[in-house]
Amino acid sequence: MYSGVNDPEQWVLPSVIEEQAARRGHSPAISMVNGETLTYAQLADAASRVAGFYVSLGVEPGDRIAIMAPNGLDFTCAWAGAGRLGVTAVLLNTELMGSFLEHPLVDSAPGILVIHEAWLDRLADLDEALSSIRHVVVVGQSIPTNPAWIAFDRWRDASPFRGNLPKASDIACIMYTSGTTGAPKGVLMPHAHCFLFGLGVVENLSVTPDDHYYICLPLFHANGLLMQLGAVLIAGCGATIRERFSGTAWLSDIRSSGATVTHSLGAISAFVMAQPERPDDRTHRLRLIFSAPNHPDHESAWRDRFGIAEVVGGYGMTESNIPLYGDRNDPRPGTCGKVWARCFEVEIRDPDTDLPVPLGEVGEIMVRPRIGQAFMAGYNGLPDKTVEAWRNLWFHTGDAARMADDGYVTLVDRIKDCIRRRGENISAPHVEEVLAALPGVAEVAAFAVPSDVRGGEDEIMLAVVRLPASSIGPQEVQAHARDHLPRFAQPRYLAFVEALPKTGTEKVRKVELRRIGLTPDTIDLENKPFERTGLS
Repeated sequence: MYSGVNDPEQWVLPSVIEEQAARRGHSPAISMVNGETLTYAQLADAASRVAGFYVSLGVEPGDRIAIMAPNGLDFTCAWAGAGRLGVTAVLLNTELMGSFLEHPLVDSAPGILVIHEAWLDRLADLDEALSSIRHVVVVGQSIPTNPAWIAFDRWRDASPFRGNLPKASDIACIMYTSGTTGAPKGVLMPHAHCFLFGLGVVENLSVTPDDHYYICLPLFHANGLLMQLGAVLIAGCGATIRERFSGTAWLSDIRSSGATVTHSLGAISAFVMAQPERPDDRTHRLRLIFSAPNHPDHESAWRDRFGIAEVVGGYGMTESNIPLYGDRNDPRPGTCGKVWARCFEVEIRDPDTDLPVPLGEVGEIMVRPRIGQAFMAGYNGLPDKTVEAWRNLWFHTGDAARMADDGYVTLVDRIKDCIRRRGENISAPHVEEVLAALPGVAEVAAFAVPSDVRGGEDEIMLAVVRLPASSIGPQEVQAHARDHLPRFAQPRYLAFVEALPKTGTEKVRKVELRRIGLTPDTIDLENKPFERTGLS
């Protein structure tokens, strides 16, 4: 275990990597399912050499580097090198394209872009987004043909960086979370905040050096990178990483890796459980799964079908860390757990008055940290949104929940105009902006409807008002979405309507659209049958 877990000034993952390299040396830290491996010593050496490579490109501590690469050793080295140098890593969702990619690049203005060769074509027509970028560093096997591009693999010949490690209060990374009234916001994440994601897992899930993690969630998100890989580094254990989640490969990966701990999301749980049952479903070493949201049906299946002894839920956000954890020894299916009181305060309060609501009543989850720097530092370039989220000295999560008299919290709904689909928070206004650009569309509203997979979070539905004489149909809407939206933000359902329901001030009444939900006239863009109508 890392020696600095009780000293917040030492909550810096680059320091963890160096200490574990000294302690564990040639013990495997990260293995890919294809067999590629980095020991702790190799990871520390790669971090210092990648940092030196960045220095050779003119990068200095405090600068920003954007990283858009798949789960793998290259991503890990690019991220670890940024941390070792003390630069801010802007972590980009690998599904981003078009305006969804343009926005974070313009907003964060990185000097370097590290990107996989498969996605270089997405940079076309993004001139403004690339104006701050001095070098495009290409991850992959091909030798870059553009003279302005540099092969990431050149880090192997770089001189190691031996400068000072960053401080716990320095900004380690920027992750983009869904905007509820516009484009996604960049969350400024200090090193202590990033460290705390992993420490919470180590303490609440009792992760030890004897454990082995299986990571199939993307490393550009806090769950995969900070909760899982961060916990691995802090505990000093090992991890097996898959480039992309596969429902059919999940259990075989768990077996072959010898994993004892892993994390799941609602959609991942649903996909795994949709696989045909087999007599050997219980043949594995998995002792614990962190499942969020932890649907009661999923918890039952994890325990009864797969024989996993401990199923733990939780709740958190990129901004607020993970302030709620379930109790391994006191399972409460369907709840988010209780407050991790060593590090956070959590109350359920009225979203209009910010006053506490009685136990058992629905209000908004509001959070405060107990430890300085171990929380987001604000939204990049948006002081007004930062103050709005922090009004009355509580961070407003935008999620509705109730707290029982024993402290267990149950999530009820979202207050914000946000859609949660397959682990991604999606900005409804951002989707609407893209679809409104389709010729023939007068107005469009995007909103969430429940997935037809139990516990599978949301699907995206569109209500579209066509211009007079417009003949656009579902094919045009679907094609436009595929060309301009990341896969996770593409709508599943579509309804053409005469008008959108609105308030007296001309705001679209999303609550009314959600109440109506799916009807016999709803178009399923995936051509999947459904039986539900009148969603509430």
